[in-house]
Amino acid sequence: MDGEEAKSYLQSLLCKNLRVTTTDSRMFWGQFKCTDPESNIILQYTYEYRYPSQSTIAAAAAASSSSTPSTSTAKLPETGNTVRVDMNSRYLGLVSVPGKYITKIEVEEFASQVRNHQASSQSQLRDSIPSDSSLEG
Repeated sequence: MDGEEAKSYLQSLLCKNLRVTTTDSRMFWGQFKCTDPESNIILQYTYEYRYPSQSTIAAAAAASSSSTPSTSTAKLPETGNTVRVDMNSRYLGLVSVPGKYITKIEVEEFASQVRNHQASSQSQLRDSIPSDSSLEG
């Protein structure tokens, strides 16, 4: 990808929702505003999600053995049982995620947006293939 293609791609991401995962397993979900040469990312309207602590998972395991299940899956290594617990979340607003800590970036797209991308890619491919009349000569 050359410089112009990269710039165009980044511009296409502006104001889209991204899920950015960091080295400490946190996930930030917010609207992409900008980036810089060091790969730092600015997100607006951001929520931070964290995995539950081991004590929370243990409490959920104790509760689930005596009652009904809850929500978000964690596997207990000592028993091999699966327990459902909620991730912790909080609203942060405008955040800067340092590029050196980013492990994964995902673009949130709805099924209709994916179908539109596929359709436009196929039409661009058809347009780039020469027709029989252009081969005659």
